[in-house]
Order: sequence, then C-alpha cells, then structure tokens
Amino acid sequence: MTQFDLTPFYRSAIGLDRMASLFDSLTESAQSQQPNWPPYNIEKEGEANYRITMAVAGFSEADLDITLHENMLIVAGQTDENAKSETSEYLYRGIAARQFERRFQLADFIKIKSADLKDGLLHINLVREIPETMKPRKIEINQSANLMDLKKKKRA
Repeated sequence: MTQFDLTPFYRSAIGLDRMASLFDSLTESAQSQQPNWPPYNIEKEGEANYRITMAVAGFSEADLDITLHENMLIVAGQTDENAKSETSEYLYRGIAARQFERRFQLADFIKIKSADLKDGLLHINLVREIPETMKPRKIEINQSANLMDLKKKKRA
C-alpha cells in the first residue's frame, strides 16, 4: 500500500487536512474493492453540470436511498427478496436484485439538482455552484497619503 506524507505542505498551506483525508479515503476504497454492480456512468454536460446514471433494473423508488453526507454521495438499493420468493419459483434467475451501496466522493461546491428513475436507470443530476465569495475578484490598490504628498511636492 502506498502512503502519502503531506506534512511538508502543512507548513505553508491552510486547509490541506481535507486533502489528506481524501487521499486516505481513496486508498481505503481501493483496498475494499467496491463491487462492480450496479454499473454506472459519470457524464459531464457543459462547464458545471454532471450526471451519474446507474442501471438499477428491478428497483423502485421506494427501494432506493440517496444520501449526501460531507461531500460523500451514497446510493443504496434494497429489495424485499422474501416477498418475491414466496409467490413464485425461479427456474432460472439471471436478473440480480441484490442489495448494493455505491459511494461517490464529490468535490467542493457540487450540489445535487435532481434524481430521476426512468426505464430502470437512475439519473442523478449534479451542478457545480461556486459561491460569489469564492470567485476571483479584482483588488484595487489604494495610494497612501504620504505617496500622494510626495507627488504634489515634486509638481510644485
């Protein structure tokens, strides 16, 4: 396993503690080997819009749970297997209706716009909304009173 030592950066940067925890969570998720089910796509639509599409055939809105906690998007699905198996007997079962949990680490300022379930696909629409206080702004440089007095004396 690879370890990242960010200690030298702490001397000259503020707020890198969040980056350190992000690196830790990335290495943990690589170790835990998230299952490949259900399949999903991540799309970028324009400059600030994103979409996560998950194939969740056999799940209804009541079976799905979408949670956002500290920039971690968690999508979970759970069906009641006992209710379906009591009424029918499967000769072949190729459609997996097992429980799942997918985690997505979201960057700062990513907000969830909407979530829709249509034709067995769950679409989660995201947008990056940077607050006005975080956008770059021009700072004017004011001349000091002493500098202005010197310029007046030189003109006289």
